[in-house]
Formats: sequence, structure tokens, C-alpha cells
Amino acid sequence: MKNFRHQHHRPKKNTLIVGRTAIIKALQEGKQLERIYMQATVHGEVIDELKALAAKHLVPINKVPVEKLNNFNVSNHEGCIAQISKIQYQDLQSVISFVVDEGKTPLFLILDGITDIRNIGGIARSAYAMGVHAIIIPEKGVGALNEDAILTSAGALEQLAICRVNSLMKAVDDLHMNGIHVFASEMKATKRSYDIDFTVPAAIVMGGEEHGIYPTLLKICDEQFQIPMPGNFESLNVSVATGMILYEVVRQRG
Repeated sequence: MKNFRHQHHRPKKNTLIVGRTAIIKALQEGKQLERIYMQATVHGEVIDELKALAAKHLVPINKVPVEKLNNFNVSNHEGCIAQISKIQYQDLQSVISFVVDEGKTPLFLILDGITDIRNIGGIARSAYAMGVHAIIIPEKGVGALNEDAILTSAGALEQLAICRVNSLMKAVDDLHMNGIHVFASEMKATKRSYDIDFTVPAAIVMGGEEHGIYPTLLKICDEQFQIPMPGNFESLNVSVATGMILYEVVRQRG
């Protein structure tokens, strides 16, 4: 198996949009951007307009030192460089409606605070193999779905529907309004994964590598469960855990 641990590639120049005006134009034209790298010290009316457009289109902004921008090896960046998305993000309600119209039982994954792109890639591979209809990610606080992430997913990220939302709390509300139960994977839960009825329309929340699921988000989930582990060990890798949970869903759904 290939080792992706240290394979971080500088984005190709044809995947970048350079300069404030060019990025604003791209946003106005509806071009999908993965994220915007903005020099921490820039300000002004144009920057305010860029930030407003980015917020409207759910494009995260990373505040970075100028050295980070210079490392992209492009000139005249004016303190702003955007990366064109290789992922075509989908509207959550549209995906839900499509799945229901197809007569299928919805199955979604929600990723809360997962920043390691290798974990995201591994999760996507399991999700695609196990029939997940969409992965829901927040606008901020998640690893970039860039070329490295797509590589580690073996292309699964390009095959799955990915829904980027500005609030996971709002996304859970939307799922609830569509009759979808939201289950949280939580190592301190009393119920086990096989105690949960995954045959119902379901969304499963997986928490980040360090802090798990945000407490406020955890509170609005319908049920919490843990993966039973006879071994005396603190927790599983989130990618491995996701694969195990999704296998239980497939087992129950037959």
C-alpha cells in the first residue's frame, strides 16, 4: 500500500485563482472554490467585498502569513490566492430529495472537526463502498478536500455527493425535518452500535481526531452509541471506526 503520510504537493498553477479582483469575479460567476488563502494583514473595501462573497458561497478563508502565499510560486497575488475545487459541492436538501425520490433509505455521514486529510480520504473510501448517499462537512474546521485528499480516497471523493454547509447544527435540523434520524458515535455512550436501529433513514456523526463531536451538536442528536471494544484502549482511528459502523449499517439493512 502506498504511504501518503508525507505526500503534500504544491497545487498546480492552473488550479489557482490569483489576486483579489480575479477571486471576486470567480465567486460572482459561481465558480466553486475549495478555499481562499488570505494574507492576515490585508484589509480594505475590496477585501470586505471578497469576504462577504466567500461567506455567501460557503468558501472558507484561511488567514495566512505572506510566506505561505509566496510558496505558491505565483506573482502579484495581492495577498489573496484561491484554489479551485475539484469537488462539486451539492445542496443538502436537493440530495435528500433525490435519494427519497429514488425510493432509497437515506444514509448520510456528518464529519465534525476532522482535519486529517488521510482520515477524510479513508472515510470517503468506506462511505462509497458502503452506499453512503452523501458526506456532510462544515464550511470551516475540516481538512481541505484537495488533490491529496482525493488521492487518499482513491477517487471516492469525486464519486460521492459532498454537501458543504455553514452550520452542522442547521444541517441536523434539516435532516430532522426530512425524517432522518441523527446518530452520534461517542465512546462514552452506553448503547452499542448493534443496539441502534440503522434500518431507518439515518445520518451518522463522526467527531474529530482530538476533541470528538462538539458538545452542542452532540446534544441535538437522536441517540449516541459506541463501538464495543474488548481491548483496553482509549479509542479507534476515526477512519477505521467509520468503516466498522458503516458495515453494521449494511449488515442491518441486508
